[in-house]
Amino acid sequence: MTLALFLGVLIGSILLGLPVAFALLLSAMALMLQMDLFSADILAQSLINGVDSFPLLAIPFFLVAGEVMSSGGLSKRIVDLAMTLVGHRQGGLGYVAIFTAVLLAGLSGSAVADAAALVSMLYPMMRKAGYPEGHSVGLLASGGIIAPVIPPSLPLILIGVAGNISIKNLFLGGIAPGLMMGAVLIFVWSRLMRKEKLETMPKASTAQRVDAFRKSIWALFLPIIIVGGIRFGVFTPTEAAVVAAVYAIFVSTVIYREMTLSGFVGVLINAGRSTAMVMFLVGCAMVAAWLITVAQLPQQLASMLGPLIESPRLLMAVIMIIVLLIGMVMDLSPTILILVPLLMPIIKMAGIDPVYFGLMFVINTSIGLITPPVGTVLNVVCGVSRVPMSVAAKGALPFIIAYMLLLAVFIAVPSIIIVPMKWFIG
Repeated sequence: MTLALFLGVLIGSILLGLPVAFALLLSAMALMLQMDLFSADILAQSLINGVDSFPLLAIPFFLVAGEVMSSGGLSKRIVDLAMTLVGHRQGGLGYVAIFTAVLLAGLSGSAVADAAALVSMLYPMMRKAGYPEGHSVGLLASGGIIAPVIPPSLPLILIGVAGNISIKNLFLGGIAPGLMMGAVLIFVWSRLMRKEKLETMPKASTAQRVDAFRKSIWALFLPIIIVGGIRFGVFTPTEAAVVAAVYAIFVSTVIYREMTLSGFVGVLINAGRSTAMVMFLVGCAMVAAWLITVAQLPQQLASMLGPLIESPRLLMAVIMIIVLLIGMVMDLSPTILILVPLLMPIIKMAGIDPVYFGLMFVINTSIGLITPPVGTVLNVVCGVSRVPMSVAAKGALPFIIAYMLLLAVFIAVPSIIIVPMKWFIG
């Protein structure tokens, strides 16, 4: 009864068009009323306590770093480097997009920001060279969703806070699956481009490649600093966010000299708006998570999934199917903040590695960012490129299928994620 009440109020509020944060608050209030615990003071205090978390300080700093990279010249130099390395191949601009997507993922951690940057810089060139617009836009969107998996990743921070999972381990564990996602895109793109007759770029000379590498070296150092610093205990993920922001500002203003004062003010305003939205959503989700625990909803869900707890792989498969369906109609962050507190006790009962579960959850919900009907990243890509959603969705289908097959492999063989993760963690 309590579980049905929570889900009914939550889903009903969302269907009525209420923002997810307020829907979570209403769901929490419904649980409080049902248990005769309602108190405005407790509600307000829980909301404040929900965002009073040291790991969450990483979010505003990583958002600033991402904004600075886009407007300060770091992203552009990554594209230029990729162009000199693989731009001359058949379908070369697609390989440039994949190469750039993986590198940008290690800089910003935002799928929407990465996808928008890829489209604005590469789609005009792809269209001019005669690339199929559907597959081009589908590839750019699919490349953008690597960002939530590779550190620094805002969704990994959220899932670490929501599920009480080590953010350091999530960051280091996300490197291998993120690279595998890039490898899958390369394979699918090579299959799609076999029969296409496309205009290719002249092969860059060694001198041009060296020059592009020299200009991009400051941007390339950022993911190395972040991952290396976390791996060797120089700083925590939260401190890494501060390092990333300061480093990006320094490179953009002193080295590349493309960040102006007015541009930096705009960066701070955009990052501040994004931080406010994310933090309010997190606070509301933490209120709901506390009441979920008090109402013993995980135990009710565990009793429903009881027969599957003895079979961890089957349980993961069922959970991933449910998450995939929900991810198609709900954005990534709300999905994490709603479902993870509910599912984490069941994951622990089944003996599933929490870090493995967290990575699988983020990969799964990232796929939802490019699947209709919502598909946040796909919508952004269509808006920037002015390609109809129907064309983009059809073009993205091969990449979505490939990602789902990769997800199935991760479920069947967890060691593909767990073994590299333990190696990186040491």
